[in-house]
Amino acid sequence: AAGSPEPKTASSFTDVPASAYYAKAVAWAIENGITNGMTETTFAPDATCTRGQGVTFLYRALKGSAGATSSFVDVPTNAFYADAVGWAVSGKVTDGTSNTTFSPDATCTRAQAVTFLARALKAKAASAAEFSDVPTGSYFADAVAWAAANGVTEGIGGGLFGSDNDCTRGQIVTFLWRLYASK
Repeated sequence: AAGSPEPKTASSFTDVPASAYYAKAVAWAIENGITNGMTETTFAPDATCTRGQGVTFLYRALKGSAGATSSFVDVPTNAFYADAVGWAVSGKVTDGTSNTTFSPDATCTRAQAVTFLARALKAKAASAAEFSDVPTGSYFADAVAWAAANGVTEGIGGGLFGSDNDCTRGQIVTFLWRLYASK
């Protein structure tokens, strides 16, 4: 209709250069309704992804179904991430950060991001991760090994995965894009 805003694309964002490693991932995420960005003109690819954003991106990418609710005291029923958190908990993607909290505004680490993804897909690793900062017995070891074997991540260089590093918004949409759209 006349006067309707133009549909948002990756090029709508002033902070997503066409040459950035995440540019195609952002375009895919926008096109598929996984995210709208942070503002009309910014995606904030280098901003830290929160746990609420992380499960929401995953929920939307997997076209999760709403219905399950969580009993976490820090997840209001009207929050943008409420359905995603309910879905993630009921699907055993995550247990939250305690029996009563999810910590939706806390930083999502790279280890958490790939663990959420692997658990949602019930994916298993065929072998151990080959990153020196991924301890064999850690909760995320199988998820990181699976993600590396399936081209979801190549780590951060120097034989490191960056397990405890903040997962950026650019990184998480790239993980999802590599799994779903880049092949």
